[in-house]
Amino acid sequence: MSQSDLWPEELSPADEWDSHSARRALDDLFSNARHYKSSSEFRELINFVARFRFYSPFNAMLIHTQMRGATYVAPAHRWDRDYRRRIKAGARPMVILQPMGPVMFVFDVIDTEPLPGAPPLPPQVDRPFEVRHGQIGSELKQTIENSKRDGISVIERKAGTQSAGSIQAAAPGGQLEVLTRLRPKAQYARVPRWYDLILNSNLSPEARFATLVHELAHLYCGHLGTPNAKWWPDRRGLALAECEFEAESVCYLVCERIGIRNPSEQYLAAYLTNNDEIPAISFDRVMKAAGLIEEMGRERLGLRKEKK
Repeated sequence: MSQSDLWPEELSPADEWDSHSARRALDDLFSNARHYKSSSEFRELINFVARFRFYSPFNAMLIHTQMRGATYVAPAHRWDRDYRRRIKAGARPMVILQPMGPVMFVFDVIDTEPLPGAPPLPPQVDRPFEVRHGQIGSELKQTIENSKRDGISVIERKAGTQSAGSIQAAAPGGQLEVLTRLRPKAQYARVPRWYDLILNSNLSPEARFATLVHELAHLYCGHLGTPNAKWWPDRRGLALAECEFEAESVCYLVCERIGIRNPSEQYLAAYLTNNDEIPAISFDRVMKAAGLIEEMGRERLGLRKEKK
């Protein structure tokens, strides 16, 4: 079925979102400058962001666009306070987004020098890209719990080895209970049940987590639409290749940044080896979706604001 069959008289939601340049300024910048369009450039970017774990995926991408050789960055006051180092004369700052604020100026370690009596740099600064391996911890359970706030019911059931998981719109009218406060007394809120996400309970915790991330990536990249455009955009109508490449990229970033090997690594490696250019993806959505899912596995998030 073609896109014109689905939306005969108007743009698809994906085209509609794509037409608003203010919503995808970063994508327009990359497109006009032809940054990261080739497979080799994208491979360099995705590997950098995967290893650059001390900032969000989005900020790691911003750092890479400004200094591809960066290894560890921090604002000037933190270099002085934590490491007894000052910024070299003439060093150019990089701009990243600041949590709960506009922007923050940071400098790479190569643009700093030690003050008298400065201690040696710790391993996380001196060797920040050390390979990590490990097992999934609380991230799986935490991400499942945080999914409820977006009306996502995660259902674990036994399935065959060829079935990992799926996500789809739920039947209308359902609700989910979300724990909003534990002390002094447990308190719950009800939210509409928008989506059902199925996980194969026969898989290992690591494989279930990778599957969960992949399916959430489809949702937060907008492939299934949205109940509220302020939460994430409606980008239905994208080609299948674009949807899968975005979801696999998100899965690779989230899993790699916590040290979990996943099938997305093989998918991306094969695609980038066999194709000169990547699909017309949204870097903005990939990095923001990866950052959100990473946050969902790290801490309890509050309820979404009501739709207005």
